[in-house]
Amino acid sequence: MAERQTLKITQEEVTRTFSTGEWAVKYPPILTVDQAAELMCVPKATLYQWNSEGKLTGCVQRVGKHLRLFRDRLILKLMNKGI
Repeated sequence: MAERQTLKITQEEVTRTFSTGEWAVKYPPILTVDQAAELMCVPKATLYQWNSEGKLTGCVQRVGKHLRLFRDRLILKLMNKGI
């Protein structure tokens, strides 16, 4: 069986992608769960599950009863390390 290769993305690539234009406005540096789910193309329930399983450590912060996700950290974690 072939070994799975993951795409490696750099911080520079993430910064450049979100520096100007529609994506910069639509996906600010700190995301709501709705924004993060849309950006990652996963259901909100998946993000909540990943968080409860500790898979989003370093990417998420609870603010009251709401979760906020750090966009760049989330992208780097998903694209470079996988969940």
